[in-house]
Amino acid sequence: MAYDTIITGGTVFTANGPKKVDVGIKGQKIAAVRKGLVTNGSSTKGGRSTAKVVDATGQYVIPGGLDVHVHLELPFCGTVSSDDFDSGTKAAARGGVTSVIDFAIPYGKESMATAYDNWRMKADPKTCIDYCFHMAITKWDLHGPEMAKMVQKGCPTFKEFMIYESEGWQSDDRAIFGALENCKKLGAMLLIHAESSRVLDELIDRHHTKALMKKYGAQLHGITRPNYIEAEAIQRAVKWAEVTGGTLYIVHMSTADGADIIKEARKKKIPVHAETCAQYLVLDDSLFATKDGHLYACCPQIKKKSDQKRLWQGLKQDDVCVVSTDTCSFTREQKAMWKGDWTKIPMGMPGLETLLPIVYTHGVLKKRLTMQQFVEKCCTNPAKVMGLYPKKGVIAPGSDADIAIFDPKKRIKVDHAKMETNTDWSPFQGWSLAGFARNTFSRGAMIVDDYKFCGKNGWGKWMPRKSAGKL
Repeated sequence: MAYDTIITGGTVFTANGPKKVDVGIKGQKIAAVRKGLVTNGSSTKGGRSTAKVVDATGQYVIPGGLDVHVHLELPFCGTVSSDDFDSGTKAAARGGVTSVIDFAIPYGKESMATAYDNWRMKADPKTCIDYCFHMAITKWDLHGPEMAKMVQKGCPTFKEFMIYESEGWQSDDRAIFGALENCKKLGAMLLIHAESSRVLDELIDRHHTKALMKKYGAQLHGITRPNYIEAEAIQRAVKWAEVTGGTLYIVHMSTADGADIIKEARKKKIPVHAETCAQYLVLDDSLFATKDGHLYACCPQIKKKSDQKRLWQGLKQDDVCVVSTDTCSFTREQKAMWKGDWTKIPMGMPGLETLLPIVYTHGVLKKRLTMQQFVEKCCTNPAKVMGLYPKKGVIAPGSDADIAIFDPKKRIKVDHAKMETNTDWSPFQGWSLAGFARNTFSRGAMIVDDYKFCGKNGWGKWMPRKSAGKL
């Protein structure tokens, strides 16, 4: 076979572990994964090889990462997140991420079909890597009957929020129960933002005084969101999954308590999965007491070092199956909207470009995860649970040629000014991280070369899916 590109000399992480093999790419697919492709598998013309040969000697060659939880161009908290489908997907590519899943959210009385169309119009002209959506259910009586049609459109994952009543997004127990019943029938999966709204609102009201805001500032974001706010909500959602048989996926889990609940649920064979996010693994709530503490506000908020330890353990023991980012970027000017009132901070942080480097540096290099576990949590598992495997998430013949190549020893200092993000700060500013992509391939096209983006807008394709929820 004549290949278009051959990656040679690297350590390739396949579904069966690391191998010293070549990867042959033909068109947009991986055509071969074996030794000797440069000498035996490339065609020649006039005595010269027609394949582009990429030397990966000393490098790791992994499946392109999947960030299955991002918010690009999201209207939220009185503003719009600063990273759009252009800057966000360029940032993803430089970090070795080749697929993202955003959230199509209906506003007011919009149908899910309208939300789908609106988000496609925003994303299609700009995305530089492949993408799809989770469909948000914000009005159960309106959106529940639409679920079957959305699955037919290729969207088998749905999202409900247990909070955000003021945004018009909140789902009650009836809606969660009904959505899980439908997921069971449709082979779909329900994503839940798990925080207990009524108690959370009560705690916010109790602390929302001028005196306390002056004294504690951004620390009130953590003070009013103790671990039980997340834990009780997860426990409740797990119960509804147990009685309905519908597949549940807890997004951005941040607590040790949550990991314990998921562990016990999985022992009982309840169909529930959980993701955590890179920030919960490496940042803690002491940051809220710093001068720029408000910049780190996200929901759920970063917790304590003991929570970090349990989440790493959960990843190693498979209680937690995926690491994502919940990227929702805001500039310093946008974050300054709070003016001392923590309830008015636009909630979210940038993170697409640093997902794989954070997990590799603080997971693999600190021996919290093996290299194979890193690939599972950032590449293979997200593809499997979201219904994209083996098209994505694996280096194997027939899979899309989505590949990241990185030097396992090379470290780069994080500097927002040199990154693709449309934000003027980074939660990891100045950190020395390994794992940034030297090269990134999206469906066979090199879109990052020598750590620089070289792809094009609109290259990214919509990824329809038939089902979700299986690992």
